[in-house]
Amino acid sequence: MFLKRFFLHTAIFPYRVKLKNGQSGKLLRFFWTIAVIAFAISMIRQPIAVFDGAIMGLKAWWNIVFPSLLPFFIASELLMNFGVVNFMGVLLEPIMRPLFNVPGAGSFVMCIGYTSGYPIGSMVTAKLRSRGLCTRVEAERLMSFTNNSSPLFMLVAVSVGMFGKPELGVVIAGAHYLANLTLGFALRFYGRGSRESLPGVMKNNGNIFFRACSEIFDAWRRENRPAGKIMGDAVKNAVTSLLNIGGFIILFAVLIKLFTISGIIGLLAGILGKVLLPLGFSPELLPALASGFFEMTIGSKMASTADAPLVQQVAVVGMILAWSGLSVFAQVASMISETDIRMTPFVITRVAHAALAAFYTFLIFEPAQSLLAGHSLPVMAGLEKMQQKPALLANIEFSLYMLVLTLSTLLFLYAVYTTLKKVKARL
Repeated sequence: MFLKRFFLHTAIFPYRVKLKNGQSGKLLRFFWTIAVIAFAISMIRQPIAVFDGAIMGLKAWWNIVFPSLLPFFIASELLMNFGVVNFMGVLLEPIMRPLFNVPGAGSFVMCIGYTSGYPIGSMVTAKLRSRGLCTRVEAERLMSFTNNSSPLFMLVAVSVGMFGKPELGVVIAGAHYLANLTLGFALRFYGRGSRESLPGVMKNNGNIFFRACSEIFDAWRRENRPAGKIMGDAVKNAVTSLLNIGGFIILFAVLIKLFTISGIIGLLAGILGKVLLPLGFSPELLPALASGFFEMTIGSKMASTADAPLVQQVAVVGMILAWSGLSVFAQVASMISETDIRMTPFVITRVAHAALAAFYTFLIFEPAQSLLAGHSLPVMAGLEKMQQKPALLANIEFSLYMLVLTLSTLLFLYAVYTTLKKVKARL
């Protein structure tokens, strides 16, 4: 009850004071001070809950996040340092610009973001921005639709590990990616009035492949570190970033434990119920959504065990994975803290992503179930086998498949776009 009272007072107090004096900076600092004091007192009062929450967060980080993201963090550092991003930036500019209104280098962010998981899309976007490969608006577009839940997490950990139904992975991942691609197409119109532009890095004359090769050669000339130093720095930066992410995961796991005991999760579930219950959602799913508001792994697990219709369980899991949780928000904010990229577009698009993911789940659930009903074992057997492999090996193997699929999807979308453009020109 102590933490619940503090939560209510600190949540309401800023708005009362802001109306009086408008000193938002000092007010925000005061709010965070009160919140930290409340958190410290709650830890002293509930040491067992704090320990249990920390262990839960540590297991989630070590068993899921660390093996899932470490190869991609290292690979992204190496690919950027060796100029591959510059090469892709020139080569794929004709695809990324008309489809998503982002530079060709955004294709690298998209490939990494769609084959790994949160928050690597924001990390790579921040690096592109710091290297001057995209404008601030383009970085905000990229970060808003290239941050995804890990495909291996959706297709194996959630569908097989939590639900025990491998065929649900197609629905969960399909709705997740469809929703984010929809956002990507819509965000091409975001910030079109921005006057910021980049220096003329890419020339329009000459063969595009030769220009791409020229960019990678220029990147090699600018990089004066030896290969061993580059690889060492890549590993060091990757591990440092993952330790940072692990700290956030453990922190929010502890917060969820404390919030559950104090009744804040129940309070938040009641608020969410005012919106979702009129739409027909089961009240049994509200605690899962409230927990998923803070941390998606715990919320997804709760939704998978709730006594509710299966389609609603899957839709709620889709909403939680799309929202990603305040834990991921904190990780993303940490990744972009040294750039001028704003968090507001990312937060707004997470709400839109959650709504779209639920919509697509209801849309494709029945057709997907009917299609896979007679083929669930042969189609999904690979996922069940992959669950038995070491996490690092399984993630690398599966992500290579996802990389090929992502590039193929980009080429397909570009082919459709150019075809429609030609048809429109003839009319």
